[in-house]
Amino acid sequence: MEGGVEMKSLRLPAALAALAIAATACSGGGGEEGGGTGQYPRAETLYTTGTAWSAPTSWNPMMRGGYAVGTIGLVYESLFHYDPVTGEYVHWLAESDEWVSDTVHEITLREGITWTDGEPLVADDVVTTLELGKIDGVSYSNVWNYVESVEATDERTVTVTFSESRPQEWMNWAYSNPILPAHIWGDMEETAVTDSANENPVGTGPYVYESHADDRMIWERNDDWWGVEALDMDMDARYIVDIVNASNEVTMGMLNQNEVDLSNNFLPGIDQVLNSNENVTSFYDGPPYMKSANTAWLVPNTTRAPLDDVEFRQALAHAINITEIVEGPYANLVEPANPTGLLPEWDAYIDQELVAEEGFRYDADEAVGLLEEAGYLDEDGDGFVETPDGEPIELTLEVPSGWTDWMEAARLIAEHAQEVGINITAEFPDEALLRDHRNSGEFDLVINNERQLSNTPWTYYDYLFQMPVQEQQTTVNFHRYESEEAWDLTEQLAAVPVDDVEAAAEITSKLQEIQLAELPAIPLWYNGLWAQSTNTNWTNWPSEHEDTPNSAPTLWNGWMEQGGITTLAEIEPVE
Repeated sequence: MEGGVEMKSLRLPAALAALAIAATACSGGGGEEGGGTGQYPRAETLYTTGTAWSAPTSWNPMMRGGYAVGTIGLVYESLFHYDPVTGEYVHWLAESDEWVSDTVHEITLREGITWTDGEPLVADDVVTTLELGKIDGVSYSNVWNYVESVEATDERTVTVTFSESRPQEWMNWAYSNPILPAHIWGDMEETAVTDSANENPVGTGPYVYESHADDRMIWERNDDWWGVEALDMDMDARYIVDIVNASNEVTMGMLNQNEVDLSNNFLPGIDQVLNSNENVTSFYDGPPYMKSANTAWLVPNTTRAPLDDVEFRQALAHAINITEIVEGPYANLVEPANPTGLLPEWDAYIDQELVAEEGFRYDADEAVGLLEEAGYLDEDGDGFVETPDGEPIELTLEVPSGWTDWMEAARLIAEHAQEVGINITAEFPDEALLRDHRNSGEFDLVINNERQLSNTPWTYYDYLFQMPVQEQQTTVNFHRYESEEAWDLTEQLAAVPVDDVEAAAEITSKLQEIQLAELPAIPLWYNGLWAQSTNTNWTNWPSEHEDTPNSAPTLWNGWMEQGGITTLAEIEPVE
């Protein structure tokens, strides 16, 4: 799962839940240093939760979605970071870079960076990392669709030559993928690259593996980290203890008892806690309390009737009362999505005039009118419309069992549809079964949010329009929508220079024209960057206030490189 930000309200097996409760109960003090799962100095230990739902078993950065929280970001680092607040790239392992031409990118590494086994970071590490993408099963194998060659032109300089210029897509790779040590990964068996647990991760980052247990992952500060001097970033937390989620109730109790400093869970009722407990804070003082992280879509299977009919999809979009969902299950912890679905940080890419003219909005009467105009009528008087051919319509909307917020949202969406005569029933299969249904196209409707904020709206349109559609769609275009025009425009967007917002906006406007007319997926709400923190042991958390950091307050996958590391460097122990 890309990004790791779907909202879960699950339970661990009873034994593990009990272990989590017992272990956290003793985490509030003591002076014992290091070692196993014992106590750590509270003033030097940051306790987090909300990113892991099972015991840590892998430290392999190639196992996207399967590695222990912090493997990428705390241990393995990328060439660049990206600041979504300023819209600028931040040199990280790369000291400088230059586009020699449209198809040649020259990157110079910082001098003096070493891996935690003492070996120097060299250009061959970047070459090897990219070439690992040629192995089946590596998540970024598509980079070789446009990379022609990568060469270490000297010990610190890498020259990447492209068969076609795709700077938006390339820079997305360059900030979101970690560089691996060639002297370890270069000679590794291909199966080990994608499947090994990598129990002793050797990285360049600010933390190293200390220990783990079934209910937690413990990282220890790397006091030789290059960023202390080069970036002027000090990590006050000597230890980061990330606790496996037992349940929302356990997490809420840990927050109230100051046993966790940062929770990246969705917590029902947290709005009441934020308004009554001054010690618990979030980014905003009021609704929606959290920043936005990604867009939740209603995803129709466009290969199934009547969801293959754009008029039917338009009627369905107009039937959904998103305000009721935002104010109900979410208690205003999220915001309704723009009809384009683009996140607030991408506002410069939204054609506002087009949205005003063509964008959908809740209007039950309009939904009924669209259905009637397209020939969907209730001929048998059962309260639900039939197809123009007189066939009954019975659709299911699937969300994972236990994801309580999505379950309630799905129930409401089904009710809204039924009110205009569309027969939809909400169903809650096991997450693994739902994933199989979704990937294989054996579904009617699902909710999905698997593309988060990034350096470019190209990632958003790649999700919506990527072609060709495969038998198994595992990461994008679950709706199986095919438009050569939209995919060609998405490819054009990938080729726009990274700093040319105006040229990119011209293309996104054309994409929105297709999107709003066809509705291959229906944007619902902006999923929150769930983050609630306590101020008993650590302070200076990111917030909307000018005297605090403005970075991402989360350890979610993909967010370390978008400000999460800055947050860890900025928080301070309470005296």
